[in-house]
This record gives sequence, structure tokens and C-alpha cells, in this order.
Amino acid sequence: MSDTSEEESPFGRGFVAACIVIGAVLLCGVALLVGGRSSSASTPAGERQAAGSVSAAAASGEPTEPAQPAGSAAPGRSQDSAGCGPAAADQAIPGRAPAADSWEVSRRIVVPRAAKYGPAVTDGDGFRRCFAHSPTGAVYAAYSAYAAMADQENVVATARRLMVPGPDADALVRELQADDTTSGYSVPQLAGYRIIDAGADRVSLMLATPVDTAYMSLTLTLVWQAGDWRLQPPAPGDPVGAPFAQHRDLSDFVAWSGV
Repeated sequence: MSDTSEEESPFGRGFVAACIVIGAVLLCGVALLVGGRSSSASTPAGERQAAGSVSAAAASGEPTEPAQPAGSAAPGRSQDSAGCGPAAADQAIPGRAPAADSWEVSRRIVVPRAAKYGPAVTDGDGFRRCFAHSPTGAVYAAYSAYAAMADQENVVATARRLMVPGPDADALVRELQADDTTSGYSVPQLAGYRIIDAGADRVSLMLATPVDTAYMSLTLTLVWQAGDWRLQPPAPGDPVGAPFAQHRDLSDFVAWSGV
């Protein structure tokens, strides 16, 4: 069992220096990704319980069915009329590392690609989209979303394209536009994932990255909208990826990395 501790994440303007002092590279990167001023990294008890139950299934190495499986889809294109990605034939929660066709560098982050799961389209500016409407497709989308947000030069434009539209997304864009600390730092590579909860149109997961001799994680929720996976934006003032947590090892995660 991993030794996991959850801590408050200050994410103020002076936090970058503090990160450098303590060596918490991931937290520096996440702070830069999102421009949040403050957040609490406490995870609700119900969410921790859900994460534990899914993690146990993942540890067994056996796929598990989502709580709300989506309807079957014919091979080829997504059944969603607005979908642009691969057909969502497999609705199992990926308890083992998926078999990627290749690993590619996107915004300096190594991310997976598979004909079965996506991305089916990479735009001219490198933005990756059109993922399968399935839990595994959501994992692929989460890795690409992390890489996209790591590009500090284009983070505002990326947030507009990546986030579920609405007042929270608008607030995040304003926050990013007002933040002048979002450049000059690298973001760590991804080491694995942990599914918290998965349904037909919503998947929550944790992404782990190495920090010194341990790991830290951020939490993302992906929502199926307009034929692709998008990120649920944080509440105004909170950083993307909260809550964050520290982990001694990857025993509660599916280790999956191209580096």
C-alpha cells in the first residue's frame, strides 16, 4: 500500500520559489499551468472511497465495467453524431496499461496514440483531439490534455478549446490572462493514472508524475461533450488539477509512460 498524504496547495505568486526550495517540481508545474491563487487539496470521503474501490480492481489487473456503460457502436466512426474519433466499442475501465500504437512528444510531454482510442486528429498547431467515447479513450485524452496545458505560450487558447464551456471556463481564462508567472518552467512527464470513477459521459482520474524519489498527482474530470472529451474546469480561483496528493510509489496507480 502506498503512503499517500494530501496537502494544501498555496499556489500564490510566491509559491514558485517555495517549490524550488522543497523540490516539488510537479506543484510548480501545476501552479504554472493554471494560474490559480489558492486551493484546498482535501479529497471528499466519498471520492476517496470510490477511488479505493476502482484502484483495487485495477490492482487485480482485470478490466471492470463502468457504472453507466455507453451503448454499443459500430466499427469505424463514433456513434455520436458530432463525434470525430474512433468507435467506442470497449467500455471496460482500463485496469491494465493500454497498448499504445506509439508514444509521441506533444508540447514536450510524451503522450500515447492508438488507432482504437485516439487522437484521430492533430491540428496544425499540435492540438490533439477526437478520442474514443470510452473510459480508455478518456485516459488517452487526459494525457493529451496535460500536455496541452503544459504549453505556457498558448495556455489561454488551449483552455478555451479544452474546457467545458460555461462560467467556470470563462473565469479560468480570465485568471490565466491576468497571471504573469506562467512561463519559463518545465512540467514533469506522466508516470501513470488511477481511475476514480467512470461513467458513459464522465470520467474522473488522477495522473501521477515523479517528484524526486516519490510521486505527486493531480485530479482531472473529463466530460463527453460535442463528440469529444473535454476537461471540467475548476471552480473560480481554484487551480486545474486540484486536489493534489503525494505518493510514495505507484502501487495505487496503473504505471503507464512512454519514457
